Amino acid sequence: MNVQTFIHDLRHADLPPPVAALARRCLLDLVGVAASGRRTDLARIVTDHAARQFGAGEGRGARMIFDGRRVSPAGAAYVGASLIDSFDAHDGHALTKGHAGVAILPALLAFWEAEDLALDDREVLTSIVIGYEIATRAGIALHASACDYHTSGAWNALACAALGARLLKLSPAQTREALGTAEYHGPRSQMMRCIDHPTMLKDGSGWGALAGVSAAYLAADGFTGAPALTMEAPGQQALWGDLGTRWYILEQYFKPYPVCRWAQPAVEAARRLMAAHGLTGADIAEVEVRSFAEAVRLASARPATTEEAQYSLPFPLAAMIVRGRLGADEITGAGLHDAAVLDLSASIRLTEDPDICARFPAERFAVVSLGTRDGRHVTSEWTQADGGPANPLPDDEISAKFQALAGQLGDNRRQAIETLITEMGTGEMGTGKPAADLAELVLAPIGEAA
Repeated sequence: MNVQTFIHDLRHADLPPPVAALARRCLLDLVGVAASGRRTDLARIVTDHAARQFGAGEGRGARMIFDGRRVSPAGAAYVGASLIDSFDAHDGHALTKGHAGVAILPALLAFWEAEDLALDDREVLTSIVIGYEIATRAGIALHASACDYHTSGAWNALACAALGARLLKLSPAQTREALGTAEYHGPRSQMMRCIDHPTMLKDGSGWGALAGVSAAYLAADGFTGAPALTMEAPGQQALWGDLGTRWYILEQYFKPYPVCRWAQPAVEAARRLMAAHGLTGADIAEVEVRSFAEAVRLASARPATTEEAQYSLPFPLAAMIVRGRLGADEITGAGLHDAAVLDLSASIRLTEDPDICARFPAERFAVVSLGTRDGRHVTSEWTQADGGPANPLPDDEISAKFQALAGQLGDNRRQAIETLITEMGTGEMGTGKPAADLAELVLAPIGEAA
């Protein structure tokens, strides 16, 4: 199936049951992360910025996620992707070294709202799958052809443009222009600069969503773009030849913790090691980590902001050791100033392991050694983070994660969202159910929709 056919002609009936199930899982996880992201300073800044700078203009506009104010669809997508990115607990893909869904859901909601579309549950799930398949392939292609490691916005922009092409019913020629414009303007910013100097720039997905949504609307008006080389270059054709038969959405990972995925193998290794040996934070005198080079670059030991805490390895590791958990309370507010966590974090030794480095990015391992105050030393096995295709989180853990992250929505609204998503696409074949209730639950301000 070629790219144009896949974008415009894929139907829910074409999705294997595991693919539809993963789309539901991605949707639930993203909504929970967005709800928790509302508590970050980054979210407050970007929503207020969009309200001032991205007016709805001549159209009806689109509401910002969990905010309710209307802005342009490009502005709403920018805010939604920034909101999800702000909490760093969203899904990802190993070979893209980044994130697709963070831009896909906000773009889908923006087109849905701005165009007043009557989408049913099957179309929502199908659009999500299209987004993941386009984004993941574009990400792999761009990493194979670009000279530096770029942020996710550089390639998830193409998925946003693809969704726009489908939902706006662009012609094949317009679709090609939209994809080319999205690739050209996608923010090919340097990811490791934000790793070394963590700020609210994050993974560039807000700007990727903005570029992709804008590209679709520009193409609808006749704007022309350069060909999308990630799709059209001769060396990339093999990546696109199996659209509709190989499903990259099945290879997504889901994060147990709201920090960079590269830090999570060490966090998981320490958690298991302490449980196996009956250790508490008070027992630990020294910590050493061996991992891949990119993880070792996450060296911020005394973070002052949520962003620095999320792009750190020693700090979340110390939080898990000292506090026995790693959630929102550890990377925001008072959790950033826990003296015991900060002191341990500053003492942790990080070392590159050449054998572990050789397995990156397809596999990400860490080995953690703990020294106790009474002179014992224990060392973990090579450990990967939970939540990948080889060690997926069970459904009840995904549900528990959503319920925890979306706590501020209230019991009724939170349960209504989970019930609606869990039941999406599960009715009789060919009979989709209206999805407007889900959009209302996700877009209305926190505290208003029950």
